[in-house]
Amino acid sequence: MPTWWKGFFNVYQLQSMKLILFALRKPITILVVVAALFFFGIGALRSIRVDIFPALNLPVLYIAHPYGGFTPEQMETLFAKQYINVLLFVNGIKSIETKNIQGLTLMKLNFYPGTNMAQAAAEVSAVSNRAQVLFPPGSNPPFIIRFDASTLPVGQLVLSSAVRSNNELLDLANLYVRSSFTSIPGLLSAPPFGGNIRTVVIKADPELLRAHNLTADQLVQAIDVNNQMAPSGNVRIGDKNYITPVNTTIRDVKDFGNIPIYKGDVQNLYIRDVATVEDGADVTAGYGLVNGKRSVYLSIAKSADASTWEVVQKLKAAIPRMQAQLPEDVKLSYEFDQSVYVLNSVKSLISEGAIGAVLTGLMVVLFLGDLRGALIVVMTIPTSIISGVLFLNLFGQTINIMTLSGLALAIGILVDESTVTIENIHQHLDMGKPKRLAVWDACKEIAFPKLLILFCILAVFAPAFTMGGIPGSLFLPLSLAIGFSMIVSYFLAQTFVPVMANWILSGRPHGKEGKTGGFDRVRARYLRFVDRMMPYRRPIVITYLLLTSVVAVFLLRGIGKDVLPKVNGSQFQVRLRAPEGTRIERTEEKTLKTIAIIKDIVGAQHVGITSAYVGQHPSLFSVNPIYLWMAGPQEAVLQVGLDEHYKVNLDDLKEKIRARVDSILPDIALSFEPIELTDKILSQGSPTPVEVRFSGRNKKNNETYALKLIDRLKKITYLRDVQLGQSTHYPAISIDVDRVRAAQLGVDINDVARSLTASTSSSRYTDKNIWVDQKVGNSYSVQVEVPENKMKSLGDIGEIPLLRNAARPVLGDVATIKEDTTYGESDNLGAIPVLSVTANLNKKDLGAATKDVRAAIASLGSLPRGLTVEPIGMSQTLTETLDSLQTGLVVAIVVIFLMLAANFQSFKVSAIVLATVPAVILGSLLLLLATGSTLNLQSYMGIIMSVGVSISNAVLLITNAEHLRKDNGNAQLSARESAALRIRPIVMTALAMVVGMIPMASGIGEAGDQSSPLGRAVIGGLVASTFAALFILPLVFAWGREKSGTASVSLEPEDAASREYLAAAGMQHWH
Repeated sequence: MPTWWKGFFNVYQLQSMKLILFALRKPITILVVVAALFFFGIGALRSIRVDIFPALNLPVLYIAHPYGGFTPEQMETLFAKQYINVLLFVNGIKSIETKNIQGLTLMKLNFYPGTNMAQAAAEVSAVSNRAQVLFPPGSNPPFIIRFDASTLPVGQLVLSSAVRSNNELLDLANLYVRSSFTSIPGLLSAPPFGGNIRTVVIKADPELLRAHNLTADQLVQAIDVNNQMAPSGNVRIGDKNYITPVNTTIRDVKDFGNIPIYKGDVQNLYIRDVATVEDGADVTAGYGLVNGKRSVYLSIAKSADASTWEVVQKLKAAIPRMQAQLPEDVKLSYEFDQSVYVLNSVKSLISEGAIGAVLTGLMVVLFLGDLRGALIVVMTIPTSIISGVLFLNLFGQTINIMTLSGLALAIGILVDESTVTIENIHQHLDMGKPKRLAVWDACKEIAFPKLLILFCILAVFAPAFTMGGIPGSLFLPLSLAIGFSMIVSYFLAQTFVPVMANWILSGRPHGKEGKTGGFDRVRARYLRFVDRMMPYRRPIVITYLLLTSVVAVFLLRGIGKDVLPKVNGSQFQVRLRAPEGTRIERTEEKTLKTIAIIKDIVGAQHVGITSAYVGQHPSLFSVNPIYLWMAGPQEAVLQVGLDEHYKVNLDDLKEKIRARVDSILPDIALSFEPIELTDKILSQGSPTPVEVRFSGRNKKNNETYALKLIDRLKKITYLRDVQLGQSTHYPAISIDVDRVRAAQLGVDINDVARSLTASTSSSRYTDKNIWVDQKVGNSYSVQVEVPENKMKSLGDIGEIPLLRNAARPVLGDVATIKEDTTYGESDNLGAIPVLSVTANLNKKDLGAATKDVRAAIASLGSLPRGLTVEPIGMSQTLTETLDSLQTGLVVAIVVIFLMLAANFQSFKVSAIVLATVPAVILGSLLLLLATGSTLNLQSYMGIIMSVGVSISNAVLLITNAEHLRKDNGNAQLSARESAALRIRPIVMTALAMVVGMIPMASGIGEAGDQSSPLGRAVIGGLVASTFAALFILPLVFAWGREKSGTASVSLEPEDAASREYLAAAGMQHWH
């Protein structure tokens, strides 16, 4: 052993002994420290933020730019392409994804990891302001927001009334409910969903306009000059300073009907003569439905640095106060609460931890026959967990599904720390030593091996600090939770356990009576079995290594793979697509029929709530599509919350819904979408687990090959809801103006455009006009439009008046009007057009689906130049996650190998310790397969933890065997003696961890589906590694070290243990 390593070893041995000595000399101090950890840990439990996911810090910004009435292709060319040109000046942009529908451009800006997002947001805001000069006149400024996984909606605040319209509810929600959110820290909310913006609507009658030789644009101009916002000045008369308000703004809505259309004419016409005036709403874009009735709801989100649990609880507490501000007929309720996911996970951890601690205590009693020792072990578990929460809080982490998984995993390994110490104390008591001496010798003996074990387990999770992207953001908090709890547990095992052992353990030996005698018989049989195997150690070890490695690789390739375990919850979300261009009224009818079908399948009494949004969002609510994307009036998104006590397999239920809807509503295409926040976050915006993107300059090629892939994917039996993600054949009415003919009639394109805007949309965007409601103190737009029911045919469109002159031209005089098709949605990646194909899975893992989808893509053959086809969304996340975890596991094993080699000063001994790793991986995979679980983030964590525990058991056994071999020079005898000595602690800790993990593995907790694969992977790995440690490891050691010498590898000539040592006489000779 070299001097530097020997020095480290000796220094640590001395320091660890000092720690134990300090604890034994000052036991009250140790109790104070433990009490402080517990006390401040409880405080941390009360103050730490509770969230669903850790802070992912995804570098993403959104730009939403509305302009009512523009076609998707106009939004693409006039807005999206202009933005792309200026956004290329922003530092750190990785990609720009654009969605363009009628009246809206939505851009998702992805940045490289590590980008300063505050600076990025400032740069994006600056260049977007510069881009404003490139946009059409009347364009509103864009809405720019950093919106990532940390700000996804966590519930809905629903307003319902039996007597009020959706438009009234929306106004109440905007004025009185949403404005109250400022009193709730961390709460964010988009404008209300489901209603339309209150507006003064001047509904022009086309027939009356024609009768009076008027155009709708003339009404707009008359309103502009008769309803204006003007500042009030001051008049100073005598000693008074008067404010001079003028009624330039009309105060009563009815008075808009009295606006004269002409100036100077005695026989004048008024607005009321050719139009009706309503205190109404903008052109209807969409409806909100709650329990089948039109309603309004607010999508509740929280800021990235806020606690989901706190925000939701404060919102619920504020609901009575908000309710008091609303009319009595309006009811306010909070639905689709996602924070219960965190609560269920916390409940699950507490119940599993309590059951695990009790079962662990029973195992200690079973093996040692010592209730007091079991009590000591059980006492250390909650202290370590609570202290782990304290340090998580100090390091800015939150309680979320990953840290909870880490703490749940830590419970198992925490058992090992204290159990090994108590068991070793019992061994020394059985030697007849006094209790004080037995405690001291036992703790001193295992101090360094336990530190080495701690380092090995921490090393398993060290790669979390080098992972990037989503895997790194998820894995790091889990690793910190385990690390902090482990470190505290080690401290307790070295201080608290010896103190409590001195105080409450019985000093009598447990040698040959009771349960120990029974275990001695088990030990004797075990040794006889090992003795029979020992002569055949070489073929047995080779067979073991080959068999476990080959089978593990085979299973690893064949086992199902997912990002996270599938959760069979009580909520689901489905998107309905009617034929392109279907009116929202018809889409609403089909949505209501779908709700009725669902109630018929599950029983109306089992449906807790249904919530749907039908159609597009109002153009002014440009942020709403970020929360919920809606591509047109033919789409509806339906959320269903089933009764909590109604148990059903969601996959089977979805199959029934698909079949029933297909038979009753054959023109409806369904696509089930993620509703759980975990799935929404990991999908990064993809609506389904399978999404394939086609990108290329030629839009026809994109569509042709996308349709070919759809045909191939529909032949894959487990794929469902296979469809094109965008609308490519939206019905249109093409209006081709003959400019020569128009000029002959005195009409120009401006006259046509302005008349068409008022007749097919409204004047809201082309001519801004404001009315102030004095009663509520709020302003609203005034717009001129032709009622939708007045435009029923191409003939009606052709009769739109264009100009007031002797010729009285109408649109049909200057234009050819015919039916056509256009793009209902035009998407881009950068400046390149894209299409996507989406599909869901039915009882199949994402890994197998990704493989089959890639094969289907390959079957398309040679693609045209410039066309790129690639899977995105969850498939991409799965690949990144598993690659990171596999690389991390390999790195961890290499780090452990090198660390063990440095400790034992032998690469061979280090390799012997790692001989149980193949058994761990094989055991975990076998149990996952047997229970129908997949390889996912949670089960991978279980495998990694099992590797750490197996190495800890191997370290205990091999450290002792190597020490004995150096004393007696016989590797076979040393392996046998070490196995005899370590069988009880290995079996105890393994069984204690296994029974501690049974509640988690059974999936019976509140969040059982999410955590059960983790517990199963740990149990499978532990069982296999225990058998390998007891039956294979002694053989590996005996074979690997049988020809090794006992001299140190030190090269120091003055080291007496080294083969290079020179005797004193020889040294004098050379000197």
